[in-house]
Amino acid sequence: MNIIILTPVRVLGDGLAASFSRQPGMSVAAVVSQLSALRNLLNVTSADVVLVDVTQGVDLYDIRSIAQEFPDVALVALGLPEQRQAVIRCGRAGFTGYIARGATVDALCKSLSDVVQGRLACPAEISGGLLRALFRNGSLPDESGAESSLTCRESEVLRLLGGGLSNKEIARELSLSIATVKHHVHSILEKLQLPGRAQAMRRVRDAPWMAAAGFRAPK
Repeated sequence: MNIIILTPVRVLGDGLAASFSRQPGMSVAAVVSQLSALRNLLNVTSADVVLVDVTQGVDLYDIRSIAQEFPDVALVALGLPEQRQAVIRCGRAGFTGYIARGATVDALCKSLSDVVQGRLACPAEISGGLLRALFRNGSLPDESGAESSLTCRESEVLRLLGGGLSNKEIARELSLSIATVKHHVHSILEKLQLPGRAQAMRRVRDAPWMAAAGFRAPK
């Protein structure tokens, strides 16, 4: 199993690399601190797993982009709070597994092996939440509509996105941070079931009423 570790905390990355080096069948290709470095590395290095430290915050929009670009590499979230919504958000972003914050090194190694073999173990309340999320995203309607309707702010972002504005330009127009705009764009793409901002731009240009507040996204 060839592993890449992504973490801004150098001591954590080096410590994990040292631990993995003592495990049979495990090797660490590199420890990187930025998503851009990870993307460059994946273009030239064969890896089975990318272990992503999420304890310091991570851009889920960029994670989804990497997951789409490198579908054969398993992305695993390290240090994820074992809460239903956190697990669902990571799953939607393209993570194929997660390591809870309280996990031991032995549990971490076993989880990585499980992920490579296509298995995911999680508590009953988490698996129940995953099934409910699949139900909401299936063919039956969501009675609440809470997760399928665009918020007022998302509608504003979508309108500007349709006008061809960049995240930086949208942030300036709405007096928001670029990180907040990225979060809204990610949420919009999820709700509209679109793979990228270019598709969202074309869609809203063809149907400008989609940028109306409270627009109900398709199921």
